[in-house]
Amino acid sequence: MADRWWRPFRRIGNVAVTYVDLSPHHSREADALGRLDEEEHSRWRRFQHPGPRRRFAFCRAALRALLCDRLGCENGQLAFAATRHGKPFAVVDGTPAAIGFNVSHGGRHGLIAVAPGGRLGVDVEERVPRRDLDGLVGIAFSPGEQADLAAAPGSRRLHIFYHIWTMKEALLKALGTGLTREMSGFEIPADLRRGEAKDPFRFPWMPEVGWRLADLGNEEFAAAIAHELPRDEETAIPGEASA
Repeated sequence: MADRWWRPFRRIGNVAVTYVDLSPHHSREADALGRLDEEEHSRWRRFQHPGPRRRFAFCRAALRALLCDRLGCENGQLAFAATRHGKPFAVVDGTPAAIGFNVSHGGRHGLIAVAPGGRLGVDVEERVPRRDLDGLVGIAFSPGEQADLAAAPGSRRLHIFYHIWTMKEALLKALGTGLTREMSGFEIPADLRRGEAKDPFRFPWMPEVGWRLADLGNEEFAAAIAHELPRDEETAIPGEASA
């Protein structure tokens, strides 16, 4: 078997986050393709360019390996289905598996988050300059979030943009209802924007549900996870540890 292109990255509470190296690598891509089923091969062939094909194969094959390890099943027993909003879930021998996961990729970087249960979202983005930055901020950020960006000097503005953007994306992916809620409909609290999480995040239209929201960014990329908390964990946000 070719060397693995995924490795443990971070653990936040009971969420294990895995890093996926999406750099071009012929033997790794051949190994990844060998792990996919017929439906996934068909989906892989529909991508028109090598980059998206590679990213899909690497992330899906790594996800299969991680889920099989957690669920104690063989690769051939594992399949995927989707909710009516398109959020995928795992199926083992025809039965939905009691496990949560989410996948994101940006450029050369992929992240896979896996948890025993609860809605889960992850987002990763390369911090590349964007021509549409001001437009995105205007339609997706709250007045408080916009003020943070306006006060940021120079290159810090792009850093703060992606810091907030990835948290919002992770929350919407965890919610799993598609684009029925726009980013401008909620605000990342100021303490979370400063990296000082003390309380669970709560959507204004869903205050009864608490979410663990954590920044995963490093010098290479911006990233965040959001995970629905069981009621008995909503009063405290556990710390993070290396996986």
